[in-house]
Amino acid sequence: MVVQRLEVVRPLLTSDGSVWISIDDREAHYLKVAADRVFGRENFLATVVWQQRTTRENRRAFSVSHEYLLVYAADPGVFRIRRNRLAVGPGFLERYQNPDSDPRGPWQSVSANAQDGHATPSQYYPLIAPNGTIHNPPKGRAWVYTRARMEQEIRAGNVWFGATGNGVPRLKRFLANAKLGLTPETLWRAEEVGTSDEAKKHLLKMFPHHLLFDTPKPERLLARILQIATDEGDTVLDPFLGSGTTAAVAHKMRRSYIGIERNPDALNLSLRRLRSVVDGDESGCSIQVGWEGGGGFEAFRAMP
Repeated sequence: MVVQRLEVVRPLLTSDGSVWISIDDREAHYLKVAADRVFGRENFLATVVWQQRTTRENRRAFSVSHEYLLVYAADPGVFRIRRNRLAVGPGFLERYQNPDSDPRGPWQSVSANAQDGHATPSQYYPLIAPNGTIHNPPKGRAWVYTRARMEQEIRAGNVWFGATGNGVPRLKRFLANAKLGLTPETLWRAEEVGTSDEAKKHLLKMFPHHLLFDTPKPERLLARILQIATDEGDTVLDPFLGSGTTAAVAHKMRRSYIGIERNPDALNLSLRRLRSVVDGDESGCSIQVGWEGGGGFEAFRAMP
């Protein structure tokens, strides 16, 4: 059934579009092979590991604490260029200081040497600091620049020798030139994107008399996916609408969306949830994405 849906989804993708499939480890490997056949192995991007629970299950041989997201792209090259970076936290900006009062603003230092596996002979030389101290690259390392380029960088004030001038040379990287965004990693921790338990409590608070889903997804998880893979105004398709998390988050993040659901109870829950979103739902990822309400949606019944 999943493969049939994927075959229908594939031609709907834009050139920078992607598919994110949530699965546990009982079926993940079989689904990977099946999805490779649909999208092509060359269009596989990554397997994201999501820490979907933080409590320990002592009644089983192993306490399973994660699930997977298999990610495919219509065109991996286009996706890599167009996909969004994740927002940086305060800790990232704290790396940038300005101990020498450089007029170009805050900077951080990075190593001026690199592993010598691909180095050329021009990257091995004694580096003479402005105060006359001679530095050589550590064993198994080479300078990242040739002698001429390094001397040019030193004259430009782009090499830091420490407050006293006797430190190991390091390169200055300025905040003004930095790409303020993080490349998404493949390990998503619970404190960053939430857990299944968080999602269940969220639904129970919203709909205390409704039968809960076994594996609902937290809004923070979907918010990260949509942040990476889409921009405002893009269209998000969820062929298994379920409890409506994808549609709710897409609405809050100002994406267009289409959800498909055959179960009448699940559809009813999703519609109630979307009405709450339109009315300004403050739960889930609302604060994170700055949601205050508005918009609308339409529901259609497919003819037999």
